[in-house]
Formats: sequence, C-alpha cells, structure tokens
Amino acid sequence: MNDKTTINAWCAYDWANSAYMLTITSAIFPIYYNASTRSAFNGDTIPFMGLEISNTVLYSYALSFSFLVIVLISPILSGIADYGNLRKPLMKTFTYLGAFSCMGLFFFEGHNINYGITLSILASIGYAGSLVFYNAYLPEICSRDMIDKVSAKGYSWGYIGGVIQLTLSLIVVLSPKTFGITNDSLPAQISFLSVGLWWIIFSQYSFRKLPENNHSVEPQKASTLLKGYQNIHRVWQEIKAKPYIKKYLTAFFCYNMGVQTIMLLAATFGEKTLSLSTGELIGTILAIQFIAVPGSYLFANISRRKSNTYSIIIMLFLWIIVCINAYFVNSAIQFFMLASLVGLIMGGIQSLSRATYSKLIPNENSNNTSYFSFYEITEKLSIVGGTFSFGFIESLTGNMRHSTLLLMFYFIVGIILMFRFKRNARAHQV
Repeated sequence: MNDKTTINAWCAYDWANSAYMLTITSAIFPIYYNASTRSAFNGDTIPFMGLEISNTVLYSYALSFSFLVIVLISPILSGIADYGNLRKPLMKTFTYLGAFSCMGLFFFEGHNINYGITLSILASIGYAGSLVFYNAYLPEICSRDMIDKVSAKGYSWGYIGGVIQLTLSLIVVLSPKTFGITNDSLPAQISFLSVGLWWIIFSQYSFRKLPENNHSVEPQKASTLLKGYQNIHRVWQEIKAKPYIKKYLTAFFCYNMGVQTIMLLAATFGEKTLSLSTGELIGTILAIQFIAVPGSYLFANISRRKSNTYSIIIMLFLWIIVCINAYFVNSAIQFFMLASLVGLIMGGIQSLSRATYSKLIPNENSNNTSYFSFYEITEKLSIVGGTFSFGFIESLTGNMRHSTLLLMFYFIVGIILMFRFKRNARAHQV
C-alpha cells in the first residue's frame, strides 16, 4: 500500500497501452482507415457482409461491437481472476491480444475491409479487457486519500507515453522520404506495428512489479466461469442497497456516452466533416495530449479543494460547450481551439470518474475485481450506446454534425443526475 515502486509500475501500464488509444483509436488509424477505404471503393460507401454502408458508420458500429463483447465476457474474466488467482496472467493475455492485433493492421490496405475491421475489434477487446484487471489494482495499491492523485498520475503518464509514441509515428508519416519510403500507405502501417511493440515492451515493467492477488482462493470445481456472473449479481444487489453508488453509476453511464464517443471519433469527424489533412489532425491530437496532462491535475486539485462531484459537474458543463461548438465548427483553427478545450477536460473527467467510484466502494470489501468489473461493464455499455447512436444518427441524416447534438443531450442528463447524487456525495466525502 502506497509503495512508490508499485504505484509507478501501475502507472507504467497506462504509459504502455495509451499508444493504442492515441495512435490506433484517436489519430492515425481512423484517418488511414477513411482514406484507404475511400480509395479502395471509390467513395465513402463500402460493401460489408452483403450491405452497402458508410465507412465511418461501419467504424462506429465496429467500436460498439467490440465493447459489447467486453461487456459480455467481463464477468467471466473477473470470475476466473478472483477464483483462480489469475488477475495478472489475464491482464497479460489481453495485452498481447491487443498488441498483436495492432501489429496485424500493418497488412490492412483498405480493400481487405473484413480483415481490418476484425483486427480493429480484437485490438479494442484486448485493450478494454486488460483494463478490467488494471483498474482493480487501484484501491489495493494506495490508500483512500491517495486515490485521486494516483489515478491522475496514471492518466498523465499515459498521455505522455502516448504523445511520445505518436510523435515518433508522426515523424515517419509526415516525412516518409527522409526514411526512403515511397509507398504512401507504408508510414501509417509502420505506426501500427510500432504501437504493438511499444505496448508489449513497456508493459513488462508493470507485469514484473505489480503484486499478485492479495487473496488466494482455490478454483471451484463446479462453475468457476459462472462465479463472475454471480459476483456481478452480488455486487448489483449490494449497490441496490447503497443508492448513492447506484445514482453515481447512472450519472456516469449517461455522461460517459458523450465523453468516450468524442474521444474515439473526433479524428473521424475532423477528417470527414471538415476535410482536415493528416498533419492538421495529428497535430491537433498531440496538442490535446499535452493539455490533458495539466488538465487532469487541475481538476484533481479542484476536487481536493471542493469535491469530486463539484469538479465533475464543472467539466460536464464544458463538455456541453464542446458539443454546441462542434455543430458549428467549419475551419481547422476552430477545430484546434475546440480540441484544446477537450484536452483540458478529457483527463480530468476520466481520472475523477474512476477515483470517485473507488471511494464509493465499501472499505470492508476485499473483492475489488468484481466491483471494478461492474464499473467496467457500465463504462463499456455507455461506449456501446454512445458510438452506436452516433453512427445511427449519421446513417439517418447523412451528417455527423447532427450526432454531436445527441452527445450534448447525454451530458445534460448527466449533469441532472450528478446534482441528484450531490447530497449523497457530501455524505461520503466525494
């Protein structure tokens, strides 16, 4: 508890996996995916499983599907981890699944759309699956008064690591001739390969230094796989008896639909709606990461002076401003200014959401994996709802701008629910 080496090892995994979040989901892959499929099929409409569908709508649906898979298997994962003492091995398994899937994207060229979508789904499953076990370490490695600070430190390490990896990829993407590369697709493909290597290499420190489970329970003979679902059901029964947790998770579910969808599809929006160049988009996303580091600490300080709830509500009002402006943005400079605001609040909202939930978990509870598995299920379901509804509105209207108004509605509902939670928050010092 509060051991510096252990905390740094936990933060190091954020450093390792954020290369995936930044390069694959936020920056280079969405741009490459749009461009390569547009070139391969002479437009934004592509054939997929017998259907004609917009490339960006398909990408939104693929993200939704990947997180839905995680929702379904998370209870199984937590059950195996809790009853088989396999938390760290499973974290490794999903890490390698995600990393090797990223490396496999090296061979995606647009026309092999089934291959590319399948690997992007597997990479997403690997990333999200590893976080089930990663997040469960947080309340076990630091005391209650340190949770906000350590959570913010993890996200800030992730942003820094992601920025370094993306910067290295950006050098190759924007100056391929410097490295003797004449193939237009190869620089982006190299970046996908480098993400997988980065993820594997830097996660090794975490795997060596993070502790094994604090408790060891022998696997049950009958139905170890079902133990996770039983644990989730038990956690749900406990949460129903603790309305303050239920109110918080309901608010989190609503506003996280907006947060995660913006983070996952911002580059796609900029490329398709505003026709921004690769350099403009990646430069903007790099700026977001630099701003996100002080942003996560800024709102952690606000939460320390006021409360987590107070800080989250402020950020939700700022997210509404983001959505309103996204509907009207028309130029690269406007997009950059809007992205700067996203960067300021992006780290804070994720860090404090996780930290707030950690504080609400009963102190006497030792089964943190199941509690965090429930949190992960809530988070992933919100991503499923957000990305699917974003793609669905685009498919109906033919315009991604209308989808941003839907995201604004999620933030408004989130604010209302956070105010309902506020009285309970004061009682529990969050």
